[in-house]
Amino acid sequence: MWSRQSQIFLQPVMGSIWDLHGVRGTSLCTRLSTKGQTLKDQDIYSPILRKLFNESHHIFVGLQTIREDLPSKNKKNQFVSISKNYRSVIRACMEELQQVAVSTKEAAVATQYGNQVSILLAIELIWNLCEVLFIDAAPAGSLLLHLLDWVRLHKADVDEKAREVLQSESPAEHRDYWDVVVSYVLQGRLEEARQMLVKQAALQPAARSMYKLIDTLLSRMPFYNPGGNQTLTEFDVKWRHWHDEVNRCLQDNSFASNRHLEIICKILAGDEDTLLEHKELLSTWYHFLVTRLLFSHPTVKPTELHYYAQSCLTMFLDSRSVPEPLDNILLAAFEFDIHQVIKDCSIALNNWWFVAHLTDLLDHCKLLQSHNLHFGSNLREFLLLEYASGLFTHHSLWQLAVDYFDHCPEFGHVYLELQIERVPLDTERKALKVLRICDQRQMSEQVRSICKIMAMRALRNNRLGSALSWSIRAKDAAFATLISERFLQDYCTRGTFSDLDLIDNLGPAMLLSDRLTFLGKYREFHKLYGEKRFGEAAKLLLSLMTAKIAPRSFWMTLLTDALPLLEQKEVIFSADQTHELMFCLEELTSCLNASALGSPKTSQDEDIELTKVELLRLSLARNLAMAIIKEGTVEA
Repeated sequence: MWSRQSQIFLQPVMGSIWDLHGVRGTSLCTRLSTKGQTLKDQDIYSPILRKLFNESHHIFVGLQTIREDLPSKNKKNQFVSISKNYRSVIRACMEELQQVAVSTKEAAVATQYGNQVSILLAIELIWNLCEVLFIDAAPAGSLLLHLLDWVRLHKADVDEKAREVLQSESPAEHRDYWDVVVSYVLQGRLEEARQMLVKQAALQPAARSMYKLIDTLLSRMPFYNPGGNQTLTEFDVKWRHWHDEVNRCLQDNSFASNRHLEIICKILAGDEDTLLEHKELLSTWYHFLVTRLLFSHPTVKPTELHYYAQSCLTMFLDSRSVPEPLDNILLAAFEFDIHQVIKDCSIALNNWWFVAHLTDLLDHCKLLQSHNLHFGSNLREFLLLEYASGLFTHHSLWQLAVDYFDHCPEFGHVYLELQIERVPLDTERKALKVLRICDQRQMSEQVRSICKIMAMRALRNNRLGSALSWSIRAKDAAFATLISERFLQDYCTRGTFSDLDLIDNLGPAMLLSDRLTFLGKYREFHKLYGEKRFGEAAKLLLSLMTAKIAPRSFWMTLLTDALPLLEQKEVIFSADQTHELMFCLEELTSCLNASALGSPKTSQDEDIELTKVELLRLSLARNLAMAIIKEGTVEA
C-alpha cells in the first residue's frame, strides 16, 4: 500500500538496505495490500521481529516515567532522543532481516523477509518525518536541514554507486560517474560532488576554467547554521546573492560547452524542468520536494510545506497516476494533519505496533490532546489496547502486554482482566507468573480462578500437595476440604502422610476449612507422639474427637491411635478423659451397628471391627482403673 517508487532491492551490501528505491519490481504498495505479505499480528512469531517488540517495550516503559513537571525544553530533547531510539530499534531489526534474506537459500523465506524489510523501511521513513515535523518541530532554516538528513538517510543507493565508481580503474570514465555527481548535488552533498568533479577536471585541462567556476559555485552555496551567529534574514540575503550569481552564469552561457556542468548549474538554480528530467535519480516526489526547496526556498516555514508538497506530488507523478497510501501518509504529515497520518497508517498496516508507539509518543508531546473517541477512550489508549491485545496471543510476549495495559488508565485494567484469563497455564512456573501479575494488581477474581484451575489439574495428576497449596491460595474452602479428605484417605491406605513439609507448615491457612484444620492438627498429634510428648498428644487427640472437628468416619482411626497411649506404663489419660473416650467409642459403635443394617459387611470386616472395639474397651477399662487408683492415691 505504499508508493510505486518505494521498492527494495535486497543486496548483500548492508549500506544499501536503507534505500527504499531499488530496481523495478513489486511495489511496496502491492506488498502491503496483498494478503499474507503485510506486517501483521502473526509476525510476532518471527524470532527477529520479536526483538522489535521486546526492545520497543523497554523504550515505551521508559517514556512513561518522564516527569510532567520537567521544563518543556528538557522534555523535548528527551522525546527526540526516545524517537531516535525507536528508529534505531527498527533499523537493527531491518539489518538482521536483511542478513537472513540474503543468506537463506529458500526463495519463499527470502521473499518473506524481503517484504518485512520493505515495510519496516517505509515505517522508519514515516516515523523519521514525524520526528522532524512534530516532535522536533524544527523552525524555518533548521527545517530544511532536517529534511535533507531525512532524504539522505532513505536514499542511500548513491553511496553504493559511488563506491563502484571510485573502485574502478578510471572513475571519471565510469558509466555511472555523472549519475553519482548529480545525485550528490540533488541531495545537497556538495563537498562529495566537488571531490568527484576534481577527477573529471584532471582529464580535461582545456575545460579547467569551467570546472573551477562550478567548484566555486558549489563551495560558496550557503547553508543555514542554527547554532551560529547569523540570523535567518542574514542567511536569506546571503543565499539570494549566491543564487543570483548562479543565474548569471546560466545567462552568460558559462557552461554551454559542457552539458553535464550546465545541468549541475541548472539544478543549483532550482530549475524545475531540469529536476524533473532526473526523476530516475530522485526516485520519489518527496526527494524532489526537498531538492526543490534546497535550491529555491531554503527558508521555507513549516506552515508552507503543504503547498510545496502538494505541488511537487502533482508535478512528479504521471498525469494518469493516482497517489498511493504512502504518498497520502507523507502528504498528510507535510500538512501537519497528525490524525490523518495515524488513520492512514492504521489502514495500511495490519499490525498496531507502529501506530500505537508513535501515537503514544505524540501524545506525550501534547500533540493529540484534542482528539478523543466517541466511546470514552482517547486515541492513544485505543491503539495501545489493540496492540497489547495482539501481543496476548503469543506464548511469551503476553508479559509485555501487561505493561501496555498498565499505562491505559481508563480501560487498561478491564482489558487485562479479560486477556489474562486466556493465557494458557501450561506449567506451574507460568501459572505463578500470571498469579504474581494478578496479585500485584489486586485482581482477586482472576487469582482465585487461576488457583482453582491449577488445583484441579494437580488433583487429577494425584499431586495432593500441589493441589492443596493452590486451593489455599484460592481461599477455596470446599476444594481444600475435598483435598484434605484425599490426604486422610491416603493416610488410611498407606499409614503415612505425603507432602509432610506442606502439612507441617500450614500455619493460619489450616483455618480455611474444618477438614483442613483437622488434617493439620492430626499431623501435629503425630509429631507430638513422635517427640514422646504423650500428655500433649493425648489431650490433642481427645479434643479432635470431642470438638467434633474429626469426621465420624475417622473416629476409629483416632481411637486406634489412642491404644499405644492407653498401654503405656504411666497413666496418660485421666479418669475423666478415659470416660470421654469410652463415650466416643460407644457412640461410634452404635453408628457402626446402624450403618451395618443398611449395608451389610463381610464377615472378615465385621471380625476386624469387633476385635478393634474389644481391644479398645479392654484398654479403656484397664486405663480407667489405673487412673482412678492413681488419682485416689494422689488425693489421699
